[in-house]
Amino acid sequence: MKTTLMSIALAGLLSSAIWALGSSDAPPVAVVQKATAQPDEHLRIEGERRFQANCGRCHMAPHKFPPRMMATIVRHMRVRATITDEDMRSILYYMTQ
Repeated sequence: MKTTLMSIALAGLLSSAIWALGSSDAPPVAVVQKATAQPDEHLRIEGERRFQANCGRCHMAPHKFPPRMMATIVRHMRVRATITDEDMRSILYYMTQ
């Protein structure tokens, strides 16, 4: 029973994907990726801005830490400083570059 339902669901997803690819209104995948890609410099600047707005009130930017350690620190401070998930990701990008 579960296998049959999974097969039907998979077939529906595949047919939807094929229909979307065949649609003349859908832009090519390369165009969508190029339009949504942001340069690294913009992400770094945005992360620095969010660091100054959220973390800079209490902290100076710390020395470089390994990315894994920095991720732990930023997650911990996200809870303490009520930083949004998007801000956390931007700050983490800035701190690990």
